[in-house]
Amino acid sequence: MPTATPITATPEELAAVRFDEHGLVPAIVQEEGTGQVLMLGYMNAEALRRTLETGRTWFWSRSRQEYWCKGETSGDRQWVRQAAYDCDGDALLFVVEQEGRGACHTGERTCFFRAFGSGARPGPV
Repeated sequence: MPTATPITATPEELAAVRFDEHGLVPAIVQEEGTGQVLMLGYMNAEALRRTLETGRTWFWSRSRQEYWCKGETSGDRQWVRQAAYDCDGDALLFVVEQEGRGACHTGERTCFFRAFGSGARPGPV
């Protein structure tokens, strides 16, 4: 069973994160070991705080207007192993140990399972 690994961030590091006009920043989630990009979600300051403190990924749902901890419903939890912000401070990267089937609500391992030119059916799932 994976364990949570809280990550300590300094006030200066947190201040470097640039949230958009809606108070959100995109958060890329990458699988530890494989480097595969699993998903992209959005975090506000509170979701970022919860993620760093708990060692689990938390996001702000733009459609439901609520916080969600990845895997609480599905069991497909993400255990944070590394956290970084990009050179401009306007994107986050979380390297996680992915538990369960994967990151996508469709049951796919990654949300990026449809490649251009592959004949995959476009549109939301």
